[in-house]
Amino acid sequence: MAAQPKTQYTKSGDLHIAYQVTGTGPLDLVFVPGFVSHLEYQWEHPWPARFFERLGSFSRLVCFDKRGTGLSDRVGGIPTLEQRMDDVRAVMDAVGMDRAALFGISEGGPMSLLFAATYPQRTTALVLYGSYARRSWSPEHPSGRTEEEWQTILDTIEKGWGNPGGLLTMWAPSAAGDKSYEQWAATYQRLAASPGAARAVMQMNKEIDVRHILPAVRVPTLILHRTGDRVTRTEQARYLAEHVPGARLVELPGADHSPWVGDTDAILDEVEEFLTGSRHETETDRVLATVLFTDIVGSTEKAAQLGDRKWRDLVEGYYSLARRELTRFRGREVDTAGDGFFASFDGPARAIRCAEAINKGVRPLGIEIRAGLHTGECEVIGEKVGGIAVHIGARVAGLAKPGEVLVSNTVKDLVAGSGLAFEERGVHALKGVPGEWRLYAVAQAG
Repeated sequence: MAAQPKTQYTKSGDLHIAYQVTGTGPLDLVFVPGFVSHLEYQWEHPWPARFFERLGSFSRLVCFDKRGTGLSDRVGGIPTLEQRMDDVRAVMDAVGMDRAALFGISEGGPMSLLFAATYPQRTTALVLYGSYARRSWSPEHPSGRTEEEWQTILDTIEKGWGNPGGLLTMWAPSAAGDKSYEQWAATYQRLAASPGAARAVMQMNKEIDVRHILPAVRVPTLILHRTGDRVTRTEQARYLAEHVPGARLVELPGADHSPWVGDTDAILDEVEEFLTGSRHETETDRVLATVLFTDIVGSTEKAAQLGDRKWRDLVEGYYSLARRELTRFRGREVDTAGDGFFASFDGPARAIRCAEAINKGVRPLGIEIRAGLHTGECEVIGEKVGGIAVHIGARVAGLAKPGEVLVSNTVKDLVAGSGLAFEERGVHALKGVPGEWRLYAVAQAG
């Protein structure tokens, strides 16, 4: 994972506001999060970590948790936009930012608009993503949510809060089924706010209306919106673009509301070009690799049975075993999340034998794992690998049975002559991956 910046505190009135500073770029940028956030845990998954690293590559980036959420002081009621605007000012003062660009995400957009209109002398530019001026329906604002829709949204948030996959169909549909991200997102939600607090904040969002101040925004403004966004409709972005003087609207393909899910580079390219005048060309190498995903079967039940401390010890034992086998079979650890393990290899036969060794080795620990492998062309960015081959490997692992090492037909074909035997597991559609895939289980020896 990326090295996490130091969390610091400043006072906004009587409250402590948590913030972090990262990046050494030439411009100052304040990231204004959506309705909840958690400064430290946002670095614990490669997608958001890469998102913030990229922002910090061309700016001195300040991130903060709004009052009542994340690491900032909790409050008795739901703070107003004006109070939250004061938090932006307090953070800028704390780090010595006289002027800065604001990057407002979703609910962070109205607050950023209010700040830019109130303090134009402190705002160099404004970027809004997935945002709005008013979220609720009215006769003169038909693109807003109706009372019935709001009730469904509020109930869904309260019931699904902190559950793996519970809210991804709204916020990040392309990540639904990705176990690593589902687990991270669930923990992120629980750390950022309680279910009741999340509902209360969203209830406040229902009342937000900054339409009347839009003509007073006189700083360069970029509005970004994914056309299939399931949380904020595209019409909301178009309304902003029509009413903020000189605003530029860029509509991007995709259905994810979370900015670090999906084609993140498309968003960041636009932001960087708008703020700096040029786009950063990310250097990527492409290599053929075999990716391996493993996770513990029945992890939730096992964790509940053991308790937190014993569960952590068990997972560390499993990780230690996996790392020993990776060393033996010349694999490379890419990532861990929850009870999931992700590695890459430059040879599919060694990847299979490593998976078998891990599978056998964890049995004395009283657990079973499932494993999935695929070989394909991967993008190499720094120490990470990505691309469609990685998604296929994750999907294959999700279909494996307890104690099973499941591989794609590509892997099976590449290890012909290795002495490995396979049992056919049929043809499957892998979520988010084109075509159909024939899968095989590695036959158990003896």
